[in-house]
Amino acid sequence: MKHTTTLNYFMALVICFFTSCKRDAVVTEAVVIPEEEPKQIEFLPFTEFNLNDLSSFKPTTNNWQIVGNAVADRVKERTLTFSEGTGILVNSGDKDANGHIFTSFEHGDIEIELDVMMPVKSNSGLYFQGRYEVQLFDSWGVKEPQYSDIGGVYQRWDGARGQGKEGFEGQAPKTNAAKAPGLWQHFKIIFHAPKFDATGNKIKNAWFEEVWLNGVLIQANVEVSGPTQAAAFEDEKPKGSLMIQGDHGAVAIKNIQYKLYEDKKFSFSNIVNKEFEGNYQALINMDSIRLASEKEVNNIDLSELALSNSRKIVSYSGTMDIPAAGVYHFGMGLNGGGLLLIDNDTIFNLNEDYGYEFQQRFVELTLQKGSVPFVLVYNKKFPWRGELDLKVEGPGIQSYTLLEPITDTRPRRPQPERILIEPKEDIIAQRTFIMHKDIKKVFSISVGSPFGIHYAFDLSRGSLLMAWDGQFLDATPMWESRGESQLVEPNEFHVAIHGGFEFAYLESEDSNWPSMDDDIGFKQLGYEFNQEGIPMFLSQINGTSITNTFKPSSSQRKIERHIVVNADKTIWHKLAEGERIETLPNNTYIINDESYYVDVSGSSKFKPIIRTINGMDELIVKIPAGKQNINYSIIW
Repeated sequence: MKHTTTLNYFMALVICFFTSCKRDAVVTEAVVIPEEEPKQIEFLPFTEFNLNDLSSFKPTTNNWQIVGNAVADRVKERTLTFSEGTGILVNSGDKDANGHIFTSFEHGDIEIELDVMMPVKSNSGLYFQGRYEVQLFDSWGVKEPQYSDIGGVYQRWDGARGQGKEGFEGQAPKTNAAKAPGLWQHFKIIFHAPKFDATGNKIKNAWFEEVWLNGVLIQANVEVSGPTQAAAFEDEKPKGSLMIQGDHGAVAIKNIQYKLYEDKKFSFSNIVNKEFEGNYQALINMDSIRLASEKEVNNIDLSELALSNSRKIVSYSGTMDIPAAGVYHFGMGLNGGGLLLIDNDTIFNLNEDYGYEFQQRFVELTLQKGSVPFVLVYNKKFPWRGELDLKVEGPGIQSYTLLEPITDTRPRRPQPERILIEPKEDIIAQRTFIMHKDIKKVFSISVGSPFGIHYAFDLSRGSLLMAWDGQFLDATPMWESRGESQLVEPNEFHVAIHGGFEFAYLESEDSNWPSMDDDIGFKQLGYEFNQEGIPMFLSQINGTSITNTFKPSSSQRKIERHIVVNADKTIWHKLAEGERIETLPNNTYIINDESYYVDVSGSSKFKPIIRTINGMDELIVKIPAGKQNINYSIIW
């Protein structure tokens, strides 16, 4: 492409952008678009692993099977029961047949997601390239996790180091995000294989970029200098099969999906940077702006502009080298306005006026290998806000930003200390605004215990919102800067309950449960503390009075719930709601097949039922008139 350096060329590109440049890409818009627009697609799809049979694995021993359902006994150690079907890989824990299982495909750099179920005290491991282990273990209730707990990067072993020193390296997870045994737990892992030069010499160690467990980042940038203990191989190679350990106990795995990455990236050349001054309110109005400067640059670096309190329109034009043919996924996010053209096609036009809000868009398009022209334009409308990001993901390419990282050499102000609320000796009841399923709950109260088990309760609906362990509340967002969110943040690993009305009068067990906006005669009467210092939440629905008390466990991730109902007529109680609810032995129900247990053994005279209403399962129980006591536990 021949690069011109005149304002006219830039204007021509912009006019082309706004009129009729050819358009092959299909854009899906995100974040601040109207609800009727198509749902955004934030990344390229994963490759789904076939679990209809064992054909995606190398031949192994009979302890590995494909099944349709798996349940872990909550009492018996290392015990799984399962039924015929497809979709779940299980290791039965057979003592005689206990081989490992290897995938048929080999990987180097990989991003993988999967769900795993650990029976009581069971043990297994994910060995990347058959060499580097992320531990699978029943670590429920562990206060200070080690490398040997779930999500830990296992230690290496060398007998030559001397007695008591054989084990080395190994990295414990940052926090224990393990759920109770028998609950499905979600992993997301990004692993990078070791790198070798042309002669086969290793030039870079393997490393785990990220390990996420149940939505919590528990490992980041952990380097592994060689195969970990009990690896299948002692050498290191650019590629190898994923191995799942089979000789330490039963385990179930499902929903495996992955992406394979290579060392490929876009490159740029002949980059010309221009700056314009004038009317910044709308990029389309080019008549009122003038070219202020023009220069050749080596990369797309917005550090100076982002860190300055100035308003400018800048453009970068040049040649973009595409490393391989295939489908690419671009994402642009910014404050202000922006344009992106690739090979004279308009890819993004983020020129709408959303005020100070951060806009984000995504687009998929097919590109051929080779060099094409590009133009990137950024309208920094707001002097104090200059955010722009442009990411790409493609065939063998992990998502990354095409822009240079912002380099800030200015002296930094000391970061304020986090404002943490922690119960030391007594239970704390704190009025809070808190997010629950993307809704800000403004009439909630958060209750923390010195045992480390906490919960939030919605006074306006008389309902339990969520429960968590570990850190009680981070109140920094309420007070930092302007405290715009007015929110407190619970520990990031928490379990969310349905959060709607928990009691209702129903004509029959098939009647719809009232929505949160219905008027059911609910009235909250505040709360008071009992002799143990535990708050009792008082409410009323017409002629029925309800008292809710929650007792945190001192040794497990569990809350014991005690409800006293004094009803003038039959009323129903909703214990849980989810896409799927199943009955387990010992008066226990599993909610969503992965989130939490409800143990109703404390209320043996009331038998809950599972019903499906509007595509959702509900666990409800019928409460007769008079004074009744309901006791059950929530375990996660």
